Amino acid sequence: MSSSGRLVIVSNRVGDPRKAAAGGLAVALGDALAKSGGLWFGWSGKVSEDRASGEVHRSRSGPVELVTMDLSQADHDTYYAGYSNQALWPALHYRLDLADFAAGFFSGYQRVNRLFAHKLAAMLRPDDVIWVHDYHLIPLADELRALGCRQRIGFFLHIPLPPPPILAAIPGHKWLMRSFFAYDLVGLQTRSDADHFARFVQEEAGATALGDGGFEALGRRVIARPFPIGIDVAEFQRLAGSNDSRQTEAMLKKQYGHRQLLVGIDRLDYSKGLPHRFRAFRELLANYPENLNSATLIQIASPTRESVSAYEELRRELEGLAGEINGAHGELDWMPIRYLHRTWARRRLPALYRCARVALVTPLRDGMNLVGKEYVAMQDEADPGVLVLSRFAGAAEQMRQALLVNPYDIPATAQAIQRALRMPLAERQERHAALLAHIREHDVHEWSRTFLDTLSAVEMRTHQAA
Repeated sequence: MSSSGRLVIVSNRVGDPRKAAAGGLAVALGDALAKSGGLWFGWSGKVSEDRASGEVHRSRSGPVELVTMDLSQADHDTYYAGYSNQALWPALHYRLDLADFAAGFFSGYQRVNRLFAHKLAAMLRPDDVIWVHDYHLIPLADELRALGCRQRIGFFLHIPLPPPPILAAIPGHKWLMRSFFAYDLVGLQTRSDADHFARFVQEEAGATALGDGGFEALGRRVIARPFPIGIDVAEFQRLAGSNDSRQTEAMLKKQYGHRQLLVGIDRLDYSKGLPHRFRAFRELLANYPENLNSATLIQIASPTRESVSAYEELRRELEGLAGEINGAHGELDWMPIRYLHRTWARRRLPALYRCARVALVTPLRDGMNLVGKEYVAMQDEADPGVLVLSRFAGAAEQMRQALLVNPYDIPATAQAIQRALRMPLAERQERHAALLAHIREHDVHEWSRTFLDTLSAVEMRTHQAA
């Protein structure tokens, strides 16, 4: 990115790169922001009792200005809990059966995006470069353009983009599609997502393909390409040296040193395929009895969207399956599944990864899923574990040396887990070396740098051609 322009990040929630709990994405974006003395704008996470949304809070994180805005209860319920998470989230994860397109959700989504645009526009400089993140804010660029903003604006979708027949079922999909054309650059996680975007805009808007990801429709041009996100390998490996991580690793080795440890780390979400994973583990124990009194699955399922009925039903299903499996196979000194429905501190995760012989990353659909990359980064190169990865995770396009599975095929997934547990050292080392080299080369810093460099180049072409 050109050093002359300030970077402005816009996301639903704002991360403080200085905080120890900040994830790799916050650190990477913080680095990019710091280089330009940038601004990060988004929702504060607070719901104001005042019926009018829009109270703005400012703070600083070194050279970066953090600007957040409160939402009213009505705006939270329609924009965030409603259209974003009960309509777009399930639909974009191929789950139209779980989508709720209730009246009022769509208008609330439009209203909050318009409010964000009005608040942000007043803070912008002519040479700013604006990078908008994720499904909550798809129409933001269109609202900014309506206010006269002519800055370069890029967008990155962190979750999947399904094929046109699913997108066309979303009420307001044509308006959402037009919104993409207000951006100069749209970034997607995978080649499949980019193919779906191409088909969608050509079929629904009659867009002309210009080559190299470029499309023209509605009097506008946009470039849409895959930019698969990575992790901050060095930052995550540093976490492994923290006191919390070392103490957790010592505890795990003491408790499970004589077991074969498997690990799953997910948010409690229906997209993650957790019931399918539990059933595959149950089949593993039934079909491969040598794993009895040995294989132990530690599944962390951090709470999310607890007020939505689909999540409550999922929680009950998982608790029932864990109880059933432990009741059928457990011993006084061994429980097959350790199911934890709570959030684990990020600084403790490296220890869990290092102690696990197998990581199960088996979502039914995921934009990327970085757990597999974190697991690979934490392995002992001399004696690495094995990653079992869903072919429906975006990461599967890059991580071909993992054991790829169809999580809907329970027997085949159980077979893959057994293969992972019995894999010879030489094969484990070969697979791990290739995976590690890839995630080091294509880390989160390369992702942000490549996107912003592309946005600078795209802006020159698209605006000159306009």
